[in-house]
Amino acid sequence: MTFQSEKLTTDSFFNGQLKVKQGKTGYRFSLDAIVLAGHVRPQEGDRILDLGAGCGIISLILAYRHQNIKIYGVEVQESLAHLASLNVEENHMKDRIKIICKDLKGLKADDISGPVNSVVSNPPYRKIKAGRINPDPQKAAAKHEINANLDDVIKTAWRTLLSGGRLVMIYAAQRLTDLLISMRKTGIEPKFFRMIHPDVHSAAKLILVEGAKGGNAGMKNGPPLILYNEDGSYSDEVKDMFSP
Repeated sequence: MTFQSEKLTTDSFFNGQLKVKQGKTGYRFSLDAIVLAGHVRPQEGDRILDLGAGCGIISLILAYRHQNIKIYGVEVQESLAHLASLNVEENHMKDRIKIICKDLKGLKADDISGPVNSVVSNPPYRKIKAGRINPDPQKAAAKHEINANLDDVIKTAWRTLLSGGRLVMIYAAQRLTDLLISMRKTGIEPKFFRMIHPDVHSAAKLILVEGAKGGNAGMKNGPPLILYNEDGSYSDEVKDMFSP
């Protein structure tokens, strides 16, 4: 599949060292993806699975920040999978990132050359019957559980993780209970969570949760993450996520 340049935009990260193309219309990544990527801290030689890779933004950031890891990005929408592959190629990361166009519900460890150390995901937050579904198919699939629901994502993480491997997710704060219950019943024990607030005066909108496959009970609560200052600028912590 080829893309017409006039239908794409290019965002630059890390002083222009990473360039990410995405469509002018349809799905476009948000700050959620940047925050999630900023909380994944792999060890050298780790293998990572990015479920719902979109245009590849999380995989690209991780590969830029961590030179000696291997990443598999899985995306069910063919147009987005091709765009992610284009971004991988243009950033010269084909040796470290492999994009797979596949429904995650059928994904097995053998599809990614064996179990991984970590799974990361920024899945749709809304149930099918929760609110109006966007008429744009890409936007609809990014916000509503059309192609996969929460349980599907967590079951796939369990199937593909090594014992003790980590799942790191960003999700809607109002669905925290759903997330924790789904993780525990699937065999991924919640170990860490962090509330994410738009600003110091607002309730948390998002939650970042990390769990371990087969882990023991016991979860730590990290400090709140504030996204924006009162003047609308990024907080210092968020600014650091954009720094080389």
